[in-house]
Amino acid sequence: MDNNRIKEIRNNPYFRNGLILLIGIFLGWLLFSSGNRKGSSLHTASSEEIHNHDHSNDPTVWTCSMHPQIRMEEPGDCPLCGMDLIPLQTTGSGDTSVDPEAIQLSAEAAALAHVQTTVVSRQNPVKEIQLYGTIHVDERLSQSQTSHVSGRIEKLFVTFTGETVRKGQPIATIYSPDLLNAQQELIEAYKMKDLQPTLLQAVRDKLRLWKLTDEQIARIEQSGEVSPLIDVVATTSGIVISKNVNQGDYVNTGTVLFDIANLSQVWAVFDAYESDLPFLKVGDRLEYTLQSIPGKTFSGKISFINPILDPSTRTAKVRVETANPNLGLKPEMYANAIIQAPLKQYNNEVVIPKSAILWTGKRSIVYVKQPDTDTPAFLLREVELGPSLGDAYVVLNGIREGDEIVTNGAFTIDASAQLAGKRSMMNKEEGGEHAMLTVQGLCEMCTDRIEKAAKSVAGVISASWDIKTKELHLSFDPVKTSVDNVAKVIAKAGHDTEKYKADKDTYDALPACCKYRD
Repeated sequence: MDNNRIKEIRNNPYFRNGLILLIGIFLGWLLFSSGNRKGSSLHTASSEEIHNHDHSNDPTVWTCSMHPQIRMEEPGDCPLCGMDLIPLQTTGSGDTSVDPEAIQLSAEAAALAHVQTTVVSRQNPVKEIQLYGTIHVDERLSQSQTSHVSGRIEKLFVTFTGETVRKGQPIATIYSPDLLNAQQELIEAYKMKDLQPTLLQAVRDKLRLWKLTDEQIARIEQSGEVSPLIDVVATTSGIVISKNVNQGDYVNTGTVLFDIANLSQVWAVFDAYESDLPFLKVGDRLEYTLQSIPGKTFSGKISFINPILDPSTRTAKVRVETANPNLGLKPEMYANAIIQAPLKQYNNEVVIPKSAILWTGKRSIVYVKQPDTDTPAFLLREVELGPSLGDAYVVLNGIREGDEIVTNGAFTIDASAQLAGKRSMMNKEEGGEHAMLTVQGLCEMCTDRIEKAAKSVAGVISASWDIKTKELHLSFDPVKTSVDNVAKVIAKAGHDTEKYKADKDTYDALPACCKYRD
């Protein structure tokens, strides 16, 4: 083909248009192919991002320790029993330093479960003993005013209980025929004093036994006048606490007319439980307050501790002598005492709060935070407890100084351990079931009474009543007893439960500090 022919084809408009079309199609294919490759790359990156999503942000599942079938996405109360929900996921952080037996909670779950910890230390423990009692008359300052002759009460100078009398004050006049005859014998013997002096002396002694004074006897001898009336005078000063006769009554020699108590000194008598007696001794100073005199503190020394316990209350009487110059302390006033007793035999021992302890009947358990872990982890630890300090306990074995223990939320952690099949206060080796029961009460006396009543039921392993929440934590053998049986016994002891109420007589017999009803 010559050059002219090639030039002609190139200048042909159809050829130019066709060439432009082919170039456009090729460029379009290039652009479309590049877009597909970029889209495929983006799709792959997105898939990898989804596949590598961090599961650590997955929501915690919350469940109930008593009803594990409950599953909630947020914390709250169990819809069946009202207990606080606990986090179901207790492990899975991937922290290889965590003990396999430990219970793990995320920081968020621990905060929502109100878990609090405290580092324990050694202390010189002081046991706070709270005692309840009443003011009593000092028995040594009480006297009975008796009639020294037989006769009729002609007149009473003291007419009501509570009246104040003074020593030597006439309190009654008695008409006595025997006294009249004795005075006549005195006059006849006086006439024969020179012949029978011994007879005169015998008659005088007889009248002295009837509390006539030598002056009265001499006056009868000189005047020759006799009277069948004789005054009975008070032999002590004080308050009449018992009036036993009325005007016109006939009395015999030795009949008690009045009981008079000197209230210049009184006794404050307290009931001390047998568990507190080892920490009390005669001579200890004790301070107490009275409900009727708020804002004022009274003090005295323990003068006597009754060596015999009351078999029904398991308490012994502790007596404190207190001066009462202004008579402000009155018998039967309620008194509350607090004693700070240093436990020198337990100096430099570990002391932990009472709220950290879980009781199972046979064991006492605390949860210790495992150190050096990325997420909170807690290990069960059995401890040997010493004496109670009120809100704390001395620990004899099982805890070391510097250990960080759970002081709030231990029951929640233990419930998580039960659901995870790990060691807990309610595992198989311990036996029994756990339940909570609402019981009404106000003070430490209520605590002792409620726990004692619950533990008296055959089959109850342990019982612990929380004075703030009013909840009784029970561990019991379901074969031997039930929560319903325990509730009945507690109600009979004077404390209302959700189902059973204490009868009126039992409730009224409770001390004033235990009255929880409005």
